[in-house]
Amino acid sequence: MPDTQASPPGLPAGTQVLVTGGGGFLGKTLATMLAQRGVKVRSLARGSYPDLDKLGIQTVRGDLTDPKAVLEACRGCEVVFHVASKAGMWGNYDEYYNTNVVGTENVIAACRELKIKRLVYTSSPSVVFAARDMENVDESVPYADHYETHYPKTKAMAERLVLAANGPDLATVSLRPHLIWGPGDNHLAPRMIAAARAGRLRIVGDNTNKVDSIYVDNAAHAHILAAERLAPGSPVAGKAYFISNGEPRPLFDMVNLLVTAAGDPPVTKTMPAWLAWTVGLIMEWVWTIFRLSGEPRMTRWLASEMATSHWFNITAARRDLGYEPLVSIDEGGRRLAEWFKANPPKLHP
Repeated sequence: MPDTQASPPGLPAGTQVLVTGGGGFLGKTLATMLAQRGVKVRSLARGSYPDLDKLGIQTVRGDLTDPKAVLEACRGCEVVFHVASKAGMWGNYDEYYNTNVVGTENVIAACRELKIKRLVYTSSPSVVFAARDMENVDESVPYADHYETHYPKTKAMAERLVLAANGPDLATVSLRPHLIWGPGDNHLAPRMIAAARAGRLRIVGDNTNKVDSIYVDNAAHAHILAAERLAPGSPVAGKAYFISNGEPRPLFDMVNLLVTAAGDPPVTKTMPAWLAWTVGLIMEWVWTIFRLSGEPRMTRWLASEMATSHWFNITAARRDLGYEPLVSIDEGGRRLAEWFKANPPKLHP
């Protein structure tokens, strides 16, 4: 007899789903896109979000590290999109571990207890980044054997947990979106624009290193496609996928797209890669010795990210998920510029 479990149920209107981190950049875009399709959306977040309320999206206040809060947020759901995480390049290891690893353990445990059959996890290509060029690599590339910051280390640990949890009762899939950007970005673009306006931003190296990026609508679209095709025993179950716009460009071409969208001149000053790495090492030492608050302006990990190529083959996502970008980089840049006219960027110091 055929395995009926391998037939994906899709995401018809009325399906109840949970989006962890529904108030964040990707989470809000995903929750909005789902609600517009008639899907019933609940968000687990630590704050309140009037924009979500207007769309009829229920927000459950709670923390990923609280297993009871996670369990209640998952109750009654058919699909969980685990988007929330602690991002950044500096900070306390326990905070990263508790949010990214323990939080993921709590989500998996809740899915199992409530017999939820589908879990879509938001990972990162940084789980395989080993501070050297990665060009057109696919999902066969192994996890990095060393991490220079806590975010990719704990994201790799969490992704492994998610993929190991895949089985006949719970189907899991992991997506690795790279450098998400677009209207509503509260992290990447504001930081780049603030650094450029302060005169601190430099092109590291000669700007020949290409990187992937992904417009936020494309990232949300990929998550929906993954959920539609996910079921115990389906071809996507238990797998990780790189997702991007499929348009690798020199890194500072992308940085300058964000900067100029806000009405600022492009960054033109340069810095040798070795100098950026050395500055990062010194800053890490100073921040550690003197226990300074906030993030250093440069770290070894950031210097490596800015000086190397890292773009990924998305053939598997196209084949298995049916993924194709909805919005090109150029069109996304136009949309971002229009959005900035009405919503000037709130800049981080």
